[in-house]
Amino acid sequence: MEADVPTRPGLRRTRNGLDRFGDRLLYGLTAVAALGTFVLIAAIIWKLIEGSWPAIKHFGISFVWTSAWDPVHANFGAFQFILGTLITSFGALLIAAPLSIAIGLFLSELAPPAIRGPIGTLIDMLAAIPSVVIGLWGIYVLSPPIAHTVEPFLHKWFGFIPLFGTPTESSVFTAMLVLTIMMVPITSAVCRELFLAVPRDLEEGALALGATRWEMVRGVTLQYARSGVVGAVILGLGRALGEAIAVTQVIGNYVPLSVNLFAPGDTLASRIANQYQGADTALTLHSLIYLGLVLLVITLITNVIAQRIVHRFNALQRA
Repeated sequence: MEADVPTRPGLRRTRNGLDRFGDRLLYGLTAVAALGTFVLIAAIIWKLIEGSWPAIKHFGISFVWTSAWDPVHANFGAFQFILGTLITSFGALLIAAPLSIAIGLFLSELAPPAIRGPIGTLIDMLAAIPSVVIGLWGIYVLSPPIAHTVEPFLHKWFGFIPLFGTPTESSVFTAMLVLTIMMVPITSAVCRELFLAVPRDLEEGALALGATRWEMVRGVTLQYARSGVVGAVILGLGRALGEAIAVTQVIGNYVPLSVNLFAPGDTLASRIANQYQGADTALTLHSLIYLGLVLLVITLITNVIAQRIVHRFNALQRA
């Protein structure tokens, strides 16, 4: 006959209805926040389509590759502004990306502790400066030496390349530099945090195995954080694509766009900011909103491509 096995008392119930209500409330709030983002984006797209619909019916999709912008004869097209937006934004990206990565590496890996904090704070403060102030600084401080020193020097030695033509005071090149200044604080701050998140054991292990600091940075730090770095660069690019005021102040607001980077130009955002309040006809106003819709589509496409690149890097890293 088997002995009776004493049974242990059950565990005391520690959860009550209030706890479950908190779980449901948290789930509901986070779901509403996520859904709200989707609704907000959908509302922006709908409002842009509604406002630009007369121009869409009048010009159709050919608006995207039409170069003219003639309010007198009611002939509008976005092609020149699309080119200006892509040239200034991706030109600034080519300058800002390596500079931001270098700043992030310096602050996280190389800078002495005494100066790491102050320099990082100053770079973060640069992101808080209003774009109109950066634009004014670009007009009065940046443009004169660029137009009278840098551009003539580049024209003298590389003038045989159409990109480096005759210098002017307001130019696409100056707009690229202004956008670079606006991209660097955001991108470098994110890169710095990414590099600080790299496990110290990996970096110290690489150094212990005989790697130089450069080999450690290249083989460990950059490899570990590369997907995040791509995301940081695209975040800065998004700031450049939509910037209006600072670009309007330094680019010259001129069409048609020239191959010469030292000539004036225009972008989608700067054209909207420059002419929206002064639009004298309904078709002009609807065409400007159409430019905003085109800019939104370019931004969404850029972010989708960025997400694909980040996922690709993550897949390679897991492999």
